[in-house]
Amino acid sequence: MMVALALLLLGGLTAVLAPRVLARSSWPDREPVLALWMWQCVVAAVLMCCVLAMALCAAEAWQVVRGQVFAPAPRQVIEAYALSAEGQPWAAALAVLLFGGGIWTAAMLSREVRATRSRRRRRRIGLRTRSPLLPGEEESSDERLVVLEGEHPDAWWLPGTAPRLIVTTAALRRLKGRQLDAVLAHEEGHVRARHDWLLHCSSALAAGFPRVPVFRAFRHQMHRLVELAADDCASRRHGRLTTALALVGLNEDRGVFGPCPAHRAQLPHRVNRLLSPAERLPVARRLRMTALASLVPLVPLLVAFVPGLSALG
Repeated sequence: MMVALALLLLGGLTAVLAPRVLARSSWPDREPVLALWMWQCVVAAVLMCCVLAMALCAAEAWQVVRGQVFAPAPRQVIEAYALSAEGQPWAAALAVLLFGGGIWTAAMLSREVRATRSRRRRRRIGLRTRSPLLPGEEESSDERLVVLEGEHPDAWWLPGTAPRLIVTTAALRRLKGRQLDAVLAHEEGHVRARHDWLLHCSSALAAGFPRVPVFRAFRHQMHRLVELAADDCASRRHGRLTTALALVGLNEDRGVFGPCPAHRAQLPHRVNRLLSPAERLPVARRLRMTALASLVPLVPLLVAFVPGLSALG
């Protein structure tokens, strides 16, 4: 049972300390894609700690579960975990608590998926209302770009099995030259990277466990980093100045660049980041950090299997 407690301690420390460490780092703005990967690995490690601790607690509490968990293991491996013959009541309570957390997480994910599908269905109905098919015209899944009549410049993407890039006529009038191409490249970056899945998962975890620091920070950082990553995708194809001017053109009438921005407060930072880019991390360092982040979810596995591997060795 010491292994299960060690996993819970490791998960708790990671959930509390990882957001603080990453928040103090300056490199995520320079490497948003790497930061996205690191955040995913940290959250996966916390979830892995909970799942493994639940399995070991259940194995301690109930013989039936123990037989399933340690079915292929030799006797010396089972003995290495020092499981009691009669089981511990507190282990059963802890296993039930962790199992309930898993059920709650699944419920939050299901709710998020249902709500997203409902919103997407309403938006597609609204899209078809604003852009009806002409007589004899058939809807095609290859129709990637939709132009809507609108007084305000705007562009967004509608995810799904057939993603749509939507732009208003006001945006077409406002954006000059390659600025429209930069906006479309930004939205296509979201589509290709499937950023909607990251946003859904982070929102579900934060809604289900609002007091867990790592899940709160995960949701906040995902909404910020996916925009920075899409900005970089657009700037690589059309230039930083063009992308920055496109962002300003789309949002200058919304009061986000004034002294007291009402919403979308991160837009000035995004524009300044494009106009005054920081130097990227060296390739060797990026590779090391990627490899290090990939190993983070393996730490709980190592902790869980160390007694068994030691017994076999």
